[in-house]
Amino acid sequence: MAIRHFLSLRDLSPAELGQVIDLAIEMKAAKREGRQEPIFKGKVLGMIFEKSSTRTRVSFEAGMAQLGGHAIFLSSNDTQLGRGEPIEDSARVISRMVDIVMIRTHGQEIVERFAANSKVPVINALTNEYHPCQLLADVQTFVEHRGPIQGKTVSWIGDGNNMCSSWINAAIQFDFKLQIATPVGYEPNATLVAEAGDRISVSNDPVTAATGADLVTTDVFASMGQEAEQEERLQHFAGFQVNHALMAHAADKALFMHCLPAHRDEEVSGELMEDETISVVWDEAENRLHAQKALMVFLLGASS
Repeated sequence: MAIRHFLSLRDLSPAELGQVIDLAIEMKAAKREGRQEPIFKGKVLGMIFEKSSTRTRVSFEAGMAQLGGHAIFLSSNDTQLGRGEPIEDSARVISRMVDIVMIRTHGQEIVERFAANSKVPVINALTNEYHPCQLLADVQTFVEHRGPIQGKTVSWIGDGNNMCSSWINAAIQFDFKLQIATPVGYEPNATLVAEAGDRISVSNDPVTAATGADLVTTDVFASMGQEAEQEERLQHFAGFQVNHALMAHAADKALFMHCLPAHRDEEVSGELMEDETISVVWDEAENRLHAQKALMVFLLGASS
């Protein structure tokens, strides 16, 4: 059987993504009810980090432990990857010693090259281009609170970054409408937008994007590696804060999400972050754990 990887949401079919979301919800219930089985006993996850992380490391490491497996943390400072060993060679070696690999790195081509030379499933845990694991958690959270996301309207407010690109892929795979608002010059990948067709609308007006949305979501204005641009970006993104005034244009009972970490009172108001009648960011963060456990179960089962 061919090895299955998860480098973007497009690597699984819509039906398979639905299976992973359903399994994540079931695994979450099993954990809370004390009936989770150690199905990963003897399994090892290799975690390769070239970018720092809180939620990604804790969720993957805790997930493996909860399922009876073990996770090995590998940073570029601790491995030959940081000393110039070819990605292809590292993939051939590491994948002979572990059962599954997750990579948090810079370019998408790095995870693609690693996966092309790996004997085990590879998960993209974040690149400059995509953050698909976050989208699994986000969709799971919406389903838990509001039911199926198919046919709904999602609003993305902010930078056309890797999260925005992943939301575009999600709109394609889960079949919902995505209304995007970015400042001029920060629009999302034009090729992806074209592939999504009429599911996607792009403007430079947050109110237009938020109007009628069942879910409004955002991210920091300056992502990891863009800290030097922070002050300039704050000027460009003036007026793009998600707050109660903007949420008033969304649909009745609309939700707010943020992939975290958040800069309160920049891209989101502190009051909205803490308004649990609208904000589901803490459920969303927890669901990284459950969605990723379900994803690993799927990939190991599909590749066995």
